Amino acid sequence: MRIGVDIMGGDFAPNSTVKGAILALKELSKDVQLVLIGDQAKIYEILDAEKVDRNSFEVVHAEEVIEMGEHPAKAFSAKPNSSIAKGFGMLYKKKIDGFASAGNTGAMLVGTMYTVKSIPGVIRPCISTELPQFNNKKTILLDVGINPDCRPDVLYQYGAIGSVYSREVYGIDKPKVALLNIGSENKKGSLVVKGAFDLMKDNKDFNFIGNIEGNQLFGDCPADVVVCDGFTGNIVLKQAEGMYDLLRKQGIQNEFLEGFNFENVGGTPILGVNSTVMIGHGVSNDSTIKAMIFKTKSVIEAHVSEKIIELYQ
Repeated sequence: MRIGVDIMGGDFAPNSTVKGAILALKELSKDVQLVLIGDQAKIYEILDAEKVDRNSFEVVHAEEVIEMGEHPAKAFSAKPNSSIAKGFGMLYKKKIDGFASAGNTGAMLVGTMYTVKSIPGVIRPCISTELPQFNNKKTILLDVGINPDCRPDVLYQYGAIGSVYSREVYGIDKPKVALLNIGSENKKGSLVVKGAFDLMKDNKDFNFIGNIEGNQLFGDCPADVVVCDGFTGNIVLKQAEGMYDLLRKQGIQNEFLEGFNFENVGGTPILGVNSTVMIGHGVSNDSTIKAMIFKTKSVIEAHVSEKIIELYQ
């Protein structure tokens, strides 16, 4: 397995990204090769300072960087020698099995759609987040940002895609899928949500259990997969992050609360595309980069893209 890592992506790159790769290398098996994509001189300088053999990694030089504030589409086209563009070029040519970056999220989305593209039959790809639950249970919420406006059939597909992800990555047999709504009754909600409910009820593609409300999302959620539009999902995600920061400032800390800490999650894959693309948080530190690399590895091993392709063949 070969995992490409954008070394120039993130607020603290390349220092945090190279050190994160070093942390991951210590725990990865020998059959996993990390490919560091970025400024070769800077990568070697950090490796030398950390007393790590340069040959521990494959390094692909990229002299350009797509900065966080740049226009995604324009920058991706104008900077073919950037770490993001080179990473996607390698992914498209199957020189790497997955590509991970904590850099410009928009450029990562543009690169995905320009190169590996959506799986035929998938209306819109999406991204997800993990919702902390008791007893180490895993519930995912999708979409959390790519598509602020969704049609009912798009939400229906999220239910199917989320089921594949939950089953293959977390090993949950027949994942329970719920629709995020303002009430549990099937007649409540916006026109889009009510339309999605009508499509989901009695379907044979996934195990739909009905509507759930926001106060059911954390701790003991009845669903393994929760579906919503990207506008709603992003608000839920940012609210959870804000609450985590607030509680930490109050000196409250425990194992369950750490499930809200993005540093422990690492990143989220773009689901519904033809390869493994992982997006990390822009303020990722070295431990977050390590977690992002391991998340990429788990998604590759689970063959998530291939399983979603099977849905639409």
